[in-house]
Amino acid sequence: MDLDSVSQFSSLQALAKLLADPQEEDNEDNDLGSHSFTVSAVGPGNIGPAKKAEPTVTLDVKSGNSKDIWNTEEVPEGSEFDDIWDPREQPEYEILFKQQVGAEDIFLGMSRKDPSTACCEDMLIKIKLPDTRSSDITLDIQDKILDLRTPKKKLLLHLPHPVDSKNGKACFISEKETLEVTLRMKREFDFINFA
Repeated sequence: MDLDSVSQFSSLQALAKLLADPQEEDNEDNDLGSHSFTVSAVGPGNIGPAKKAEPTVTLDVKSGNSKDIWNTEEVPEGSEFDDIWDPREQPEYEILFKQQVGAEDIFLGMSRKDPSTACCEDMLIKIKLPDTRSSDITLDIQDKILDLRTPKKKLLLHLPHPVDSKNGKACFISEKETLEVTLRMKREFDFINFA
C-alpha cells in the first residue's frame, strides 16, 4: 500500500464521519465498511443543529358580513384602476423632488436641509402627452396613486411617497406637450425634517 492510498482512505474516513448521523456515531466503530452512505439524505438543511418543528399558523377570521368575498383591507390600494385589457400606451413620465429653500439655507446653512429627497417637500411629476389637448386629460390623484387618462394614453402610477391628494397643482404646458403635476408629500417623519 502506498502513501497516497493511505491518505485517501483517511480522507474518506473523515468525510464519512462528517456525513454520519450524530446519534449513530456513538453506536459505530471507526470501520469504514460499517458506514451506510445515503447521498439523498444529506443536504444543506442537515448542516448545523437539529431544527425544531415549526408552529402551525392559524388564520384569524373576522366576523362580518358573511356574503363578503374579501375585506377591503385585503385589496391593495389602486387595484381598482388596474386595467390590463386597455390597449392605450403608457406615456413617458419623470418624477422629480422639490425643496423650498431660502437664502439662510443656501448661504448660511442655518436649517438642517440637505440635497437628499428626505428634505424635499414636493413631488413633481412631468408627463409627456404629445398630440393631446388639455380638455382631453382626466386626472385622478389619491394618497399613493396617480391615474391619468387621455384618448391615446393611460398612466396608472403608484407614487413612491404618500401625497396630499386634496391640495395639488397641475399645469399643462402646450408648447412642450407636457403635464406637470406638483403634489405635497405626507410622509411619516416630515415633522422632524421640517421642524
